[in-house]
Amino acid sequence: MNGADTAWIMVATALVLFMTLPGLALFYGGLVRARNVLSVFMHCYAIACLMSILWFAFGYSIAFGGGTTGYWGGLDKLFLAGIDADSLAGNLPEILFFAFQMTFAIITPALIVGAYVERIGFGFVLLFSGLWMLLCYAPVVHWVWGGGILADGGIFGDTGVRDFAGGIVVHETAGLAALILAVMLGARKDRSKPPHNPGLVMIGAAMLWVGWFGFNGGSQLAADGGAAMAITVTHLSAAAASLTWALWERIKFGRASLVGLVTGTIAGLASITPASGFVGPVEALIIGAIAGVLCQEAVALIRTKLSIDDTLDVFAVHGVGGIFGTIMIAVFGAGTWAAQLGSLAIVGVWTTVVTVALIYICRAVTQFRVSEETEITGLDLTTHGERAYDLNT
Repeated sequence: MNGADTAWIMVATALVLFMTLPGLALFYGGLVRARNVLSVFMHCYAIACLMSILWFAFGYSIAFGGGTTGYWGGLDKLFLAGIDADSLAGNLPEILFFAFQMTFAIITPALIVGAYVERIGFGFVLLFSGLWMLLCYAPVVHWVWGGGILADGGIFGDTGVRDFAGGIVVHETAGLAALILAVMLGARKDRSKPPHNPGLVMIGAAMLWVGWFGFNGGSQLAADGGAAMAITVTHLSAAAASLTWALWERIKFGRASLVGLVTGTIAGLASITPASGFVGPVEALIIGAIAGVLCQEAVALIRTKLSIDDTLDVFAVHGVGGIFGTIMIAVFGAGTWAAQLGSLAIVGVWTTVVTVALIYICRAVTQFRVSEETEITGLDLTTHGERAYDLNT
C-alpha cells in the first residue's frame, strides 16, 4: 500500500461525492422553477443513497469482479465478499477503490435527473435509476475500466479505448439515457419559465468545478505528476469553455448570461474528462474552447430544431461533451480511431437498448409521468408535501 496515493484517493472520493451532494443538486435545483426545487434535491439525494447500497451489493462485483468473459465481472464480490481492510487493488486498499468508484456510480444516474425534472414520478426515478446503474452503467465500467471487451487486449486489439475518467462510461451513457427519457416522457406543459435562481446555479457549478479535480485527478489512482496534469488540464478546459460559451452568447444574442457562463464550465469539464489523462495544457485549451460553442449549438439544436424537452440540457452538455472529448483523444493521437469511435458506437447501442427496455418495464410497475394537475401545482408540494418558497411572493 502506498500511503500518499491512499491519502489522495480518500480526498478525491470526498470531492466526487461533493459533486453530487451538494454541487449537482444546487446546479439543477437553481435551473428549475421554484415549485420543483425540493423535488430535484430529493432526486439527487435519494439516488446517492440508493446507488451506494446497490453498488455495495451488486454493482462493484459486476464492474470489477473477477469474471473472465470480458462482458461482466461476475458475482464473486457481491456485498464485498472477500474484501477487508488489508485487501489491495494495485497499491490502494481495495475498500478505498470501491468507495471511489461508488461515487462515480452515484453521479452518473444523478446526471440523468436533469432530463426529466418537473414532470416525473418519484417511484419511477428510484426504480429506473437503480436498474439502469446495475444493467447499463456497471457493465460498461467493466468493458472499459475493468479489463473487459473494450479495454487493451479486447476486441480492438492491444490498444483498447482510451477513456481516462468517463467520457464514455459516465457522460455518453448518462447523456443518451437522458435524451431517450426526455423523448419518451414528453415535454413539460409550460417550457417558457426561466430558472428560478441563477445564483444557485452558479454556486452548484462552482462546486462541480472544484469536485471535478477529484473526478479527473483521482482517476490517476496515484498522487503523482499525472494526477497534477489531469487537474491542470481540467481547470484550463473549464475556463476556456466558460469564456467561449459566453462570447458565443454575446455574438448571437447581444449579451452573455451567468447561467450560460457556468453551463459552459460544465461543458468544458465534461469534454476534458475522457482526455484529461492523455493531453497537455494546450490541447486542453483547444478542447475547452471548442466545447463552449459546440455544446451551446447542441442545446439550440435539441431545444429548438428538434423540440425535445431535455429540460436541463443533459445530452447537449454532458453527452455531446463526453463524446466530443473521446473523439479528440484520437485527434491528438493518444488513442486509435477504431477503438474510440467503435467504443462510442457499442456503448451507444447498449445504452439505448437497455434504457428503452427499462423505461417500458418501470412504467408498467410505477407512475412514469405525473398528472397535469400535479405538474402545474409542482412536485414539491404534491409529491413530497413541502415547499422551498412561498410562491405568492
